[in-house]
Amino acid sequence: MKNKYVDLIQQAFELPNDEFTIEEGELNWFGISLMEVIKQYGTPLRITYLPKIGQNIQKARRTFNVAMAKVDYKGDYNYCYCTKSSHFSFVMEEVLKHNVHIEISSAFDINILENLYETGHLKTDTFIICNGFKRPQYIENIEDLMKSGFNNIIPILDNKFELDLFNINENLKFNVGIRIAAEEEPKFDFYTSRLGIRYNDIIPYYQDKIQSNPNVSLKMLHFFINTGIRDTAYYWNELNKVVNLYCEMKKICPELDSLNIGGGFPIQAHLDFEYDYEYMAEEIVAQILNTCKNQNVPEPHIFTEFGSYTVGESGAMLYSIINQKQQNDRELWNMIDSSFMTTLPDTWAINQRYVVLAINNWNTEYERIHLGGLTCDSEDFYNAEAHSNAIFMPKITAEEEQFIGFFHMGAYQESLGGYGGIQHCLIPGPKLVVIDRDENGEYTTKLFAKEQSYKSMLKILGY
Repeated sequence: MKNKYVDLIQQAFELPNDEFTIEEGELNWFGISLMEVIKQYGTPLRITYLPKIGQNIQKARRTFNVAMAKVDYKGDYNYCYCTKSSHFSFVMEEVLKHNVHIEISSAFDINILENLYETGHLKTDTFIICNGFKRPQYIENIEDLMKSGFNNIIPILDNKFELDLFNINENLKFNVGIRIAAEEEPKFDFYTSRLGIRYNDIIPYYQDKIQSNPNVSLKMLHFFINTGIRDTAYYWNELNKVVNLYCEMKKICPELDSLNIGGGFPIQAHLDFEYDYEYMAEEIVAQILNTCKNQNVPEPHIFTEFGSYTVGESGAMLYSIINQKQQNDRELWNMIDSSFMTTLPDTWAINQRYVVLAINNWNTEYERIHLGGLTCDSEDFYNAEAHSNAIFMPKITAEEEQFIGFFHMGAYQESLGGYGGIQHCLIPGPKLVVIDRDENGEYTTKLFAKEQSYKSMLKILGY
């Protein structure tokens, strides 16, 4: 009878695979023994596996370049990293090793870029795409970066008033982009994105504010779909509208040569995840090319802004099961040694799902459970996988401690949870370990941050 946890997982999913393997009843992640990492650092433990970042960058770059080659697309492909997904120095430094460009969204982002430039990680010819609603400090920082020699900065105008905030003079000539206010998906709470300038206003705005300005050139049109890059009629309709607007603008604005389609490549949120990256890239490139040919317009350079896709699959969160509670005849609660609201805030904020697997005891029987966090908040739980309202884990025994892992949570968690700040119910932030590989392919671990101490919390609170 196949009633072990390993049988359950292997019957339902393709495991082992390139990422997850099982050795002697324990889970390895990218060839790394997670039990060895736990023995060294304990739990709760946040991990970043740096090589996965470069792998995803190269995969997307290769996918788009192949798609362009198939149809003899004349424009370039430019991969931008969306910094708000993770601002950590080790992430930014790893990203920049792969010659990518940068998309930012706030004034402090530019302070980070200045530091990366001073330490030799950032080049002055890197494209810096400046998104977001721009307050005066953000504008000032953009201007300072321009004056320091960065010649590929493109502020993306989010509204019709931002350009007036720049100190435009004969010594400050620069390119800009315009963000298009895309229509939201029909089931969304409102019809049009709050971000960007609406379609009908873009050409009149360009003619009024940019066309006759000798110091400002329109370089890029930008759009982004909240639901991501997906094979739906809604996405293709929005892309088609944007490309048609690009063609219309190109005819009156010769210097316009770039189309930014934003981010949206998804990451694996469950083990049976399927997504045809090659097909989607080929279809995007083909649709842009065909529309431009039909309107006798040169095809644009394509920019993407992948954030979650870049760093999401590089992250893991490891917990110990510290107790099991039987709350009624049917519900077993396995209590973790931390809080989901502290360490994985978007599991309760937007019901985000992750790949959840046992770290050890794969050769024991499984049982149906729910996972609970340590806070006294009723929302501090995780109880859903791809196909059910409960999770299956190895049965808890008195002899063996149980560890579990949440995978592909490398984007946004630290910023959403307020890394290093006050945590819900004062549950401390976990240790953070960075894993890399040396020139021989052996993995190395580095403790980036210890578990949050009571002293640091008291100091923040004014005690």
